[in-house]
Amino acid sequence: MLQFLSKSYRSLALAAFVLLGSLPALAQTALFDNLVLPAELPNEAPSAEGFTAGFYSLANIVSRDSDGNFCLGFADSTPDHILVLEQDLAELTLQVDSGGQATTLLVQGPDDNTIRCASGTRRQPDAVLQDTDWLAGSYRVWVGAFEQGNRYDYVLTARP
Repeated sequence: MLQFLSKSYRSLALAAFVLLGSLPALAQTALFDNLVLPAELPNEAPSAEGFTAGFYSLANIVSRDSDGNFCLGFADSTPDHILVLEQDLAELTLQVDSGGQATTLLVQGPDDNTIRCASGTRRQPDAVLQDTDWLAGSYRVWVGAFEQGNRYDYVLTARP
């Protein structure tokens, strides 16, 4: 079929094919439960459970976030959770509790251009992401393991 298209249209068709092939990493579904922060903030911080076990390098989404932090770790290409903010938030903290395993976070904002990443440290192996200026909308959240294929059960908590 491509032989009937002009060279420029073949290039465009090939580019579209390549782009569509990368879409699973940007899917709007998630492997585990969503986290929803309603307009009327709850007394208790919402949380969701899941587990790490991926072989997909989060650096394939982006190597550095909007602040220049490295996006490390391995997860599934499909996001683990969808974080829904029903209002703009001045501050938000996402915290992984895996019992002290080396975890990472990658959060892709509603505009797809806003990326936030965090990884644990030697003193605090579980990833904690604290940031400001969160716009209302849906965010894709990946919880990764620092090493490829490691499976850790975790609880992800969102605290405004």
